[in-house]
Amino acid sequence: MSFTSYTAAHSIPPHTLTQLAREWLAEDTPNFDPAGVCVGSQEVEARLLCKTPHSILAGSPFFTAVFTEVGCTVDWIFRDGDEIGPDAITLTAVVRGPARCLLLGERQALNCLSRVSGIATRCSRLQAVATARGWHGEVAGTRKTTPGFRLAEKYGMLVGGVSMHRHDLSGMVMLKDNHVWASGSITQAVKAARSVCGFSSKIEVECHSAEEGREAAGAGANIVMLDNLQPQELHVAARALKEKFPTLLIEASGGVTPENIVMYFSPHVDIISLGCITQGCPVVDFSLKVQKPASHSSLQEW
Repeated sequence: MSFTSYTAAHSIPPHTLTQLAREWLAEDTPNFDPAGVCVGSQEVEARLLCKTPHSILAGSPFFTAVFTEVGCTVDWIFRDGDEIGPDAITLTAVVRGPARCLLLGERQALNCLSRVSGIATRCSRLQAVATARGWHGEVAGTRKTTPGFRLAEKYGMLVGGVSMHRHDLSGMVMLKDNHVWASGSITQAVKAARSVCGFSSKIEVECHSAEEGREAAGAGANIVMLDNLQPQELHVAARALKEKFPTLLIEASGGVTPENIVMYFSPHVDIISLGCITQGCPVVDFSLKVQKPASHSSLQEW
């Protein structure tokens, strides 16, 4: 497993994890928890089970933060970046704490872990395809993330081994077609953006032809996104741009899927971004099973 996978959690500030956990808990339990009366505060143990073989675990810091907030502890058997499987059901972690508190955190923790692990799994498989084909560019996500859940989804990309792309509108300038149309031209849009962002931010321009790409590069753009070009057209345009602007980064986007990504690999393409990394991505099936007290019966079967 890569160094990045094992240390990705170190990139998340602790106060950010706490804030997110509190927001998720407050959303789900804004006042009373009537079901908590049924179970009380007796100490219980619950087993986290993964039921999607060959998945990549991701999201453990968020899972743990939720349970820490309600006074529970989590002991992990796997670490983020590990592949879980191949068994149909795999014990992944053990959660301990007061019964009512453990059940308060259950759904939020599982929702996050399932989605983030799903993203990491898809990313890992996409990166494996790129590696197997000998393509040395970067597979990347996009800003098509769930409002309020972007950090977790970007974290899934990081664990899965792909580029997270820009985090937000402040992180990098991306001039899309609407920016260009509203400003009058690619050149005017790049000039205006550069006057604000200065030297510290890259500027990327969405282009639909090599001609537009040449204008963007000539105006000072650092990255040209060739958007919605058919693969053969993309390869021709990317090569032409690289020949004229060797240091220009070329990104391919639009219409790329896990099934056709190999058609976009090219020595002249530096980045391939896919919205499906976060939109419509399958989740990993996790469940949390509280074990019955020994006085009632033996430990619950998986």
